[in-house]
Amino acid sequence: MRHILLTPGPTPLPPEILEILSKPIIHHRTSEFKKILNRVREKIKKVFFTDSEVLIFASSGTGAMEAAVANFFKEGDKVLVIEGGKFGQRWSEICKSFRLQVLKEEVEWGKSLSKERLSEILDSNPDIKGVFSTLCETSTGTVFDIKGYGELLKDKECLLIVDAISGLASEVFYQDEWGADVVVSASQKGLMLPPGLGFLSFSKKAEKFLESSDLPKYYFDVKKYYKSILSDDTPFTPAINLVIALDKALDILLEEGMENVFKKFEKMSQAVRKAISALGLKLFSESPSQSVTAVISPVDSVKLVNLLRTKYKVSIAGGQAHLKGKIFRVAHMGYISYQDLFLGFLYLEKALKELGFELKELSSLNKLKEYM
Repeated sequence: MRHILLTPGPTPLPPEILEILSKPIIHHRTSEFKKILNRVREKIKKVFFTDSEVLIFASSGTGAMEAAVANFFKEGDKVLVIEGGKFGQRWSEICKSFRLQVLKEEVEWGKSLSKERLSEILDSNPDIKGVFSTLCETSTGTVFDIKGYGELLKDKECLLIVDAISGLASEVFYQDEWGADVVVSASQKGLMLPPGLGFLSFSKKAEKFLESSDLPKYYFDVKKYYKSILSDDTPFTPAINLVIALDKALDILLEEGMENVFKKFEKMSQAVRKAISALGLKLFSESPSQSVTAVISPVDSVKLVNLLRTKYKVSIAGGQAHLKGKIFRVAHMGYISYQDLFLGFLYLEKALKELGFELKELSSLNKLKEYM
């Protein structure tokens, strides 16, 4: 029985990526690697939908988040953090660690912050220098109105900083068009790679903030990475084989076409929601994402996740913080296929029955078949 990976990171790896990762390593201070990095530079911009450079760190997505805080602000700057889940909270934690003045807008988990409410906050706090949000809040399966936030901030001396770690390459997102000033992401989700690469892209507007920042940084010094990438180089040792695999992963995405990728995951997310409804269950999020679906669990979701993983070799995610045991999350991003979802729901039904939840046999599978 093969293991079915339906977690919101890491996600399954395509065979082409596995093959590349198995090859001998090369040295990074060579013309061979520079050519690869040059190709990656140009292609990854098309995934972010930006004309700006996309910097690559050998780190998790949290490293890129830290870089987004450390490089664009001064100590004591007032920033607004939209906290609608675990990763919104992470923005607050990082900002506080760099001694920024953090104004938190706590949004009930599973809900999004309206553009109108953000406008009210900005009007009451004209000294805010940055607004931090997630594109897709992974912990709740909720998508936020980044386009609307960008419209509010485009003419203000205030940056829009977006965590697109679980949303990139599955959620509809256009960095430049939507006015996202600093965008971070990571390799282990929509980009179909193992963990280990963090990404950051910043706008022309953000350059002025970059120049005036006085916060401490060394490894995550954006200026160092920006100077290096212009020469197809890196300031420190990169994750060489991951970058080479990224070159291929970007080919896969761009050959499919990003608009087609968005449509695929829109359709896949709809299929999962239909399947959940057929089980008699309810979605947790009021603004569900195309990347991951959060479901109110009829049984202890800790037991459900453990049973699926140990007996049926299916990995889904449970709830975090106060949602532990109350929700479960099923991803549809990256290399996850309808076949993976079909098998995942087959065993999900079996596990729910074993834990005492009554449902009709194959009630969710028939819905998934309609989309396959």
